[in-house]
Amino acid sequence: MKITGVRLFNFRNYKNMELNFHNMIHIFYGNNGQGKTNLLESLYIAGIGKTYRGIADRELIRWEQEEGSIIVRFLRNHVEQQVKIILSRVSSKQLWINETKTIGREFFGSIPEILFSPDDLQLIKGAPSLRRKFMDMELSQVNRMYYRCLLQYNHILAQRNALLKEVRYDKNISFAEWDTQLAVLAADMVKKRLEMLKKINVLADKIHKELTQGKESLHVYYKQPYNQDRHTVILQASQYARLLQENIAADSYKNATSIGPHRDDFTFCIEGKEAKKYASQGQQRTAILSLKLAELEFVYSEIGEYPILLLDDVMSELDLLRRKQLLQFVHQRIQTFITTTDPLLFSMLQEGCQWKIEDGKVIQYES
Repeated sequence: MKITGVRLFNFRNYKNMELNFHNMIHIFYGNNGQGKTNLLESLYIAGIGKTYRGIADRELIRWEQEEGSIIVRFLRNHVEQQVKIILSRVSSKQLWINETKTIGREFFGSIPEILFSPDDLQLIKGAPSLRRKFMDMELSQVNRMYYRCLLQYNHILAQRNALLKEVRYDKNISFAEWDTQLAVLAADMVKKRLEMLKKINVLADKIHKELTQGKESLHVYYKQPYNQDRHTVILQASQYARLLQENIAADSYKNATSIGPHRDDFTFCIEGKEAKKYASQGQQRTAILSLKLAELEFVYSEIGEYPILLLDDVMSELDLLRRKQLLQFVHQRIQTFITTTDPLLFSMLQEGCQWKIEDGKVIQYES
């Protein structure tokens, strides 16, 4: 897997810019607000179909322009391909794969990618939604069935939550049909999550032992806050259906569904102890790095190619040892794009390209 070029037209602060990528490691450097992250984000959108910073599509278009576009050329399984995203202020964005117009759920994962940003360093200490998003994003890129299941689940969940607001005024509303569908999807999603987690655990533990010279083990456990048995995971659709029915009254009071994978969580344990409570900040960051590297290996094991790695200003958050370990891991096998304000952080890098970004322009290139 390799991105060979990108062209941006009226995208964020880029008027009309084209770059070709020949090497495996690329560093976009410059002061804040110059367009480094915008460039990285264009590559992310080319694989996922939407921004990772929660920016509305129309806000991705250059100021006072009506349309913008992203074109990315890439090699997948040694075959040249292209994706194109056309943005408009007056209509929905258009997604194209090899000159064929497509829709979001088919476009998603066209270029398998893994993003590592400062937000990911909160995976252990942050909200459960961060951990669910991590799991769902990577699983969706390698498993189309899971992605479709996730979309359908979220659609039905939204409908059920809407009914919960009405049931206090209309006691005749039935949830049976919605709960049956939701339960089947929930069981399927959790089974697929556990299958992924089993593989990730093997990979992450192996990598973590290497990073800590065999001093620490790492394990990630699945959690269901609504499950009374902390030692098991609910896997049967009938169990979800029963719990959904039993909690209708409580759910209607909160206007939200309390049962299902949208409420599940993951716990990181280092040497058998919960990392959130007992690990130092350095230990937590090593665990997150192990997890992100395990993601790369997991995607490779599923699709036979490494994904593109995008590092958004994360290197400044890692110490020298962890930066070296990360660069050694990706060296010559994983195409990596990095943003930074300090190119000196990469003085140990023997190979790669450095691109200086200033005001939406590439003003300097160093091989």
